[in-house]
Amino acid sequence: MIADGRTLTGLTIDRVETFAVALPTVRSFGVSGGSIAVAGQPSLRILVKVSADGVAGWGEATPIPAWTYETAESIVTTIDRYLAPAILGRPCWDLRGVNNAFDHAINRGFSIGAPLAKSAVDVALHDLLGHALGVPVGVLWGRRRREIIELGWVVSGQTEAEVAACVAEGRALGYRAFKVKVGLHTALEDLAVVRAVRAASGAAPLWVDANQAYTVDTALWLARRLVELDVTAFEQPLPANDIVGLRRLRDVSPIPVALDESLRHPNDLATFVRLDAVAVAIAKVQRSGGLTLSRRLCVLAEDSGVRLMGSGLTDSDLGLAASLHLFAAHGIDTPVDLNGRQFIGSVYTTGTTVVVSDGVAQVPTGPGLGVEVDEAAVRELAVDVL
Repeated sequence: MIADGRTLTGLTIDRVETFAVALPTVRSFGVSGGSIAVAGQPSLRILVKVSADGVAGWGEATPIPAWTYETAESIVTTIDRYLAPAILGRPCWDLRGVNNAFDHAINRGFSIGAPLAKSAVDVALHDLLGHALGVPVGVLWGRRRREIIELGWVVSGQTEAEVAACVAEGRALGYRAFKVKVGLHTALEDLAVVRAVRAASGAAPLWVDANQAYTVDTALWLARRLVELDVTAFEQPLPANDIVGLRRLRDVSPIPVALDESLRHPNDLATFVRLDAVAVAIAKVQRSGGLTLSRRLCVLAEDSGVRLMGSGLTDSDLGLAASLHLFAAHGIDTPVDLNGRQFIGSVYTTGTTVVVSDGVAQVPTGPGLGVEVDEAAVRELAVDVL
């Protein structure tokens, strides 16, 4: 029962609002597909507020056209014109029904349709439910296996000197694990970058992410050299839909191959499991359309004996909190790539938010996501993207 005496079953979704906000960019960041953030230029995030009979929750979408096809403009119009009308009047607790309505409004196609837009609304509903009941998201699920999550410092640079300086900066801030973006150069140049990171990071946990940049032969050549640098995982070396190549690589790579972009929907993971083509699955809230589907993916990985790792999408604090709740629920105990704090400032929060110190994030304990949003600040930061 809610504090004012109403029951959760009586709360129906009556409003969905979108805000494109310009957040300050702290550092520049690039992947094999292109630039993600540029220092000195604002980074756009789409914040979503879902209301139900006076109770509200917030979610976030991170438009990164260099990583996937959704843009700030498409996320706003998808939510405002398709997803919101499909769920108005529905019970806020009916998360499965909401996801079914999403798929009718924006068809899944081969895998999943408009996952970033769907994720923002789904996360906002989880936040709303937590606020309605006065409990954190993990309590809603009955799963909270960790109180802290170790973060990895992301290294993305053009030269060996540049990445060594980046590692030094992360170490000075207390980070003890590092993820290197590769695929920005030739394989030989990428290898030199990883060697420079290993030299600068000592014995710290280290993994690499190619964001689909290589062919099978190039990836295998690089993997055989990365193992000598004690790299713990090789994330998404091949295009997402190269199932045959990924199965071959899974069989012959001397280091575990982790899948990210290949796993949009839980059904994608089921396919890779049936084909014995996956060793490590990356849990990523926005990529999989929100917390509802991400939980299904994590449970399937656990039941199938597939190791889970965690990652994010350069989220601000709302997305960071959502990921922390998911990873804590499923007991992910290796360092995760939740790099939003490294690159952007979440200047829309007030009071309670995610605590990060020495490269370790506290899983929030407040209601819902555990992030207090200053709506006045959100409205002030809002920009017109249409």
